[in-house]
Amino acid sequence: MAHEEKESAFNTRPEDERLSIGANLAYGLQHVLTMYGGIVAVPLILGQAAGLDTNDVGLLVTASLFAGGLATILQTIGVPFFGSRLPLVQGVSFSGVATMIAISGNGGIPAILGAVIVASLIGLLITPVFSRVTRFFPPLVTGIVITTIGLTLMPVAAFWAMGGNNNAPDFGAQPISSSPQRRWPSCCC
Repeated sequence: MAHEEKESAFNTRPEDERLSIGANLAYGLQHVLTMYGGIVAVPLILGQAAGLDTNDVGLLVTASLFAGGLATILQTIGVPFFGSRLPLVQGVSFSGVATMIAISGNGGIPAILGAVIVASLIGLLITPVFSRVTRFFPPLVTGIVITTIGLTLMPVAAFWAMGGNNNAPDFGAQPISSSPQRRWPSCCC
């Protein structure tokens, strides 16, 4: 009897494992914190590139949060042909940021939204084909692609870290408080 229980526990897939309330809350918080940075950063980048005012950027962030929440519910609950029925938090992808910035120069946010809708419909149509092709992309390949996306976004992060306005007189300057001591420890800057 004990051998059957041990074998049953060994054969349980991680996604079928029943966790305690504390572990579920901790993992849920981890998912939300991880998702939140990504889901907010993309609309901020696009809004700045498209020259939107603060209210429109806020609306873009709100729309991204709503869409991410809706996609998370669909992914978790699972409706026919959609969702893995796993607690996966869905966010915004950084992979199309450069393309969306290029599109924004030709038509603004409406052009970006139209392009995303068309690309989503095409993605839905080709999903059955790509679901069979994914076995040819091992974790090494996907890891390299994700790393490349992150490295291409480093100039944007550096630009924001330097103040975000290269015409400002203090662009790239280290922030110094009015007191003789620096705000930042010297080891960090």
